[in-house]
Amino acid sequence: MSDSAPFDDLFLAFQQAVAGRYFIDRELGRGGMGIVYLAREVQLDRMVAIKLLPPELAARAELRDRFIGEARLAARLSHPNIVPIHAVDESGGFVYFVMALVDGVTLAQRVRARGPLSASEGARVMREVAFALDHAHGQGVVHRDVKPDNILLDRATGRALVADFGIAAVAGADAARGGAGTPAFMSPEQALGYATDARSDLYSFGVTAYYALSGRLPFEGETAAAVLARHVHEAPPPLLSLGLAVPRRLARIVDWCLAKDPQQRPQGALEVAEQLGVAMEQRREVPAALRGFVKRGGRTSDGQNVVTFMAITAAGFPLSYWFGPTVAFSVIIGGTLASQVAFLVLRARELLEIGFTHADLKPAFAAAIEAAREEWSVETDASYRRVQQAAHAVGRLVATFMAFTGVPLVVAWWTGVGRGTAEVVAPTLAVAGLVGVGAFLAEHGLKRLHSDVDTRFWASLWNGRIGKALFAAGLRLRRGAPVVSAVTHRATELSLGMAAEQLYDALPRATRRTLKALPPLLQRLQADAQALRARFDTLNETVSRSGAGTEDAAHAALRAERDLVQDRLRDAVGALETMRLDLLRLHAGQSSVESLTTQIGVAQSLSDDVRRLIAAREDVANALAYPRAIEPTPA
Repeated sequence: MSDSAPFDDLFLAFQQAVAGRYFIDRELGRGGMGIVYLAREVQLDRMVAIKLLPPELAARAELRDRFIGEARLAARLSHPNIVPIHAVDESGGFVYFVMALVDGVTLAQRVRARGPLSASEGARVMREVAFALDHAHGQGVVHRDVKPDNILLDRATGRALVADFGIAAVAGADAARGGAGTPAFMSPEQALGYATDARSDLYSFGVTAYYALSGRLPFEGETAAAVLARHVHEAPPPLLSLGLAVPRRLARIVDWCLAKDPQQRPQGALEVAEQLGVAMEQRREVPAALRGFVKRGGRTSDGQNVVTFMAITAAGFPLSYWFGPTVAFSVIIGGTLASQVAFLVLRARELLEIGFTHADLKPAFAAAIEAAREEWSVETDASYRRVQQAAHAVGRLVATFMAFTGVPLVVAWWTGVGRGTAEVVAPTLAVAGLVGVGAFLAEHGLKRLHSDVDTRFWASLWNGRIGKALFAAGLRLRRGAPVVSAVTHRATELSLGMAAEQLYDALPRATRRTLKALPPLLQRLQADAQALRARFDTLNETVSRSGAGTEDAAHAALRAERDLVQDRLRDAVGALETMRLDLLRLHAGQSSVESLTTQIGVAQSLSDDVRRLIAAREDVANALAYPRAIEPTPA
């Protein structure tokens, strides 16, 4: 809210009407819903904000009564993300309500001053708004005017607070105003004058999120009527089409809220908040050391490879003179590979020494690949893609020719049946080979322009068996105790499993032998939880895309499966937490090995149930033609 010039006739008259109870300092702003003043409540000696119903509306008894009723209903709301209403009153012909003063700016002011919110900040702010709407909707209060100007950001904490619940209904009762709300943020049914409910608020919420993340509105026009017509008839541009670095999941949540049909929107604000929570979970900040490893440290550069090869080749010349070319060639190839392995082992050791493990690489590489995918997804020049597709087609054509023509020609020439055709076979195969190699290089080179091929390659290397072996070698070379590192990037099951494994390693050797079944069980529970989390994410995304209002049997089964998977995920994470706590008690002398052995048996039974669930649910996913969420869980 911006300061404006005070002390007009209305200001003086209102100050006189509330004198003795409120000392009005100045006007903070005004709009269709009323005028906001900064004031001091005399009796309690606190600063407050007073919202005054415009006098022309207060003069109408039906609007005055409705304003008071809506404000008193909103005053019953008590939530950390809702601006509290202290009092609702009328005095000297003025109708107003008194609310807590929030030291901060509106979301609209924040975007205008500093540009769109980042993905992480935007998800957090809108999640808090969704929680506020869920609380209000649960109390039967529909906002009807969700917009950035009604969302306040606390200066000290950044917390989002929603103001003016239900007040838009008063303006909506005035036919001259053409309906409740603000045209740029109205839902289609609201624009048409139809009955509104919580889903209408979620449409306005979607427009607000769109604006917060992009700095622009989905629909604009020269007049309010033009904007409303576009809300009713036109599909908004998808958020990802604007060229923003917004995660797919977050963009889909916004697009989901902007569905024209209320049945195709989320059916509750809590569902939106949960989806935003998942999006925030996936966007956890990866520590700088891991980001550097993924982008540079964990891979050998082209220049490094060339220098290494040249140095080893130079050393191979005297070996060729002394021991022959076969030995020299073997040393060159073996030395080149050994130098690469040694480099990667040393890089793995450096990560281990600052507290990271092999398990930390998977989320780090996943975050890097997702970030690159978001950047390339907004590529507007499709020429590279068309050339790449043409090169791919040529490569396949050459491969087909070599398989069905080249190979029989070679066999015929080799067996002597067609030795006279050598002058034809050799040039034909040479040309085909050159064309095929050229097509492959062109496709690969162009693919690197809009796809992070290198990162995907190194991710497959480090996340697989080779990466585990490199870390195992690095572990043997590690010097001293690891430094405790930030673990905000780790999923809960990974953090719990690693903590339990460390507690197990600190046990006496005899105890570890007795509990030798514990480490593989911890690994198994982690794998179970990660598989369940992956499946839950995919099912949740599918339910979101299909629309929560869909009630056919297939989608009902899908939602039931999602809820069941979520319950089993909680069970798996809970089992890991139980193992960790039991190990802590064992270290403190408050538990016994026998008690822990019993818990191991319970956890093994739980893991067996989870794996049976995963196997059975794969059949359901296939039958419904939904994509597989996970690979088969490792034994």
